[in-house]
Amino acid sequence: MKRALVFFACLLVAFEVVFETLGYSSAYKVGYGMIATMGIGISLTFLWLWWVRATPLALGMAFSWAGSGLVMGWWWSFNLLGRPEAMRDSRVLFIFLSLYIVGAVMHFRVIQQAMSLPRNLSWVPVGAAALISVAVWALSG
Repeated sequence: MKRALVFFACLLVAFEVVFETLGYSSAYKVGYGMIATMGIGISLTFLWLWWVRATPLALGMAFSWAGSGLVMGWWWSFNLLGRPEAMRDSRVLFIFLSLYIVGAVMHFRVIQQAMSLPRNLSWVPVGAAALISVAVWALSG
């Protein structure tokens, strides 16, 4: 835990240095590039773990990390490319969001099984997330 906190502090300092020297846009683009790239790498690792049947969480983790890496990569490239018109209303983003959501459902399913909760309870957090998201969207005008 101590090493993680020290590393966290070092990253905060590094981002602050980039922000102060190169500006917010540069710090944002470097950060998003890092997490998008690492997300895809982690996804591939979990896909391999699923392939060798190392853990029941592996496929859910592969979906989640692929979705998160691709969503972050979408916004990263969208901003790097100057917010191109072709990407503004592209349905491709929904593929990445769907991967992410499927991974979340798979996680909730494994959690439900591990806790011996009633069947199909894994959909409750997904439904709650959808309701909260729709409510915030509706209230935002």
